[in-house]
Amino acid sequence: MRHATISVAAIIFGALLALPLAGDTIYNNLTPNNQMAIASRPDAPGAFEIETGDDFLLKSQTIVKDASFVGLLVPTPGARVAITGVTVEMYRGFPNDSDTGRTANVPTRANSPSDVAFDSRDSASGLTFSDSVLAGAFTALNSVQPGGIHPKPLQNTNGNGPLTGQEVQINVTFATPFDLPSDHYFFVPQVTLTNGAQFYWLSASRPISGAGTTPFPAGVTDLQAWVRDGNLDPDWLRVGTDIVGGATPPTFNAAFSLSGTSIPEPSTVLLVVAGLALIAAKRRNVKAS
Repeated sequence: MRHATISVAAIIFGALLALPLAGDTIYNNLTPNNQMAIASRPDAPGAFEIETGDDFLLKSQTIVKDASFVGLLVPTPGARVAITGVTVEMYRGFPNDSDTGRTANVPTRANSPSDVAFDSRDSASGLTFSDSVLAGAFTALNSVQPGGIHPKPLQNTNGNGPLTGQEVQINVTFATPFDLPSDHYFFVPQVTLTNGAQFYWLSASRPISGAGTTPFPAGVTDLQAWVRDGNLDPDWLRVGTDIVGGATPPTFNAAFSLSGTSIPEPSTVLLVVAGLALIAAKRRNVKAS
């Protein structure tokens, strides 16, 4: 009886190992700081598109179900502001999904997001969102604002200076989750606001630090945040190295987190199945004796 009990427990434990884990934290650097605020918005009448991306790593196929990110809402003077739409894009790294033969208008394409998105969702059909105010007034020491993104050789502007707005956290649930193979990706959120207001994604710790964060594994480079607008597209600029610049340019991450389901590699599943088969065989031998 004791052997049978142990075998059943082992089978249950092995089966649990074989199943994907729901609601896991895939990536977490939701630790905003006051170093940089970077514009990010979809294309709209009278407002050209701006995309800002920061990277994360998937070591196996992953279903991304939820995301959170933190930024500033900066209204026009005297106007009320509300969030009316959110778009989330997933980009792979260059040279994936890119024209490698064209002439670039930026200092480098190495480690940048690809030319075109791998997949995307928006609040018109593919996601729902909510927001919460973290601070009524928050000042970032520097910013990249609309009109502050330029092709080389004029890419270095030192940034557009300090910026104050309402600090908000936006939480997103994907009605159709992203199904992403293992790879190095860039998360690109965009926010639409009322009355001409502008969303700015806040920077986060780099290197990644703080309670509950998920630093990149050893041997994998944590890439800095990149940005482009409709005029620079399909090229991207590094926010710190290219736009801010300087003798020792800063580098920035952006504040976001992702959660969902990690799917074990086929080799892992095969090992579990083989283990279960061995346990079952031993259990049969115990009963036979």
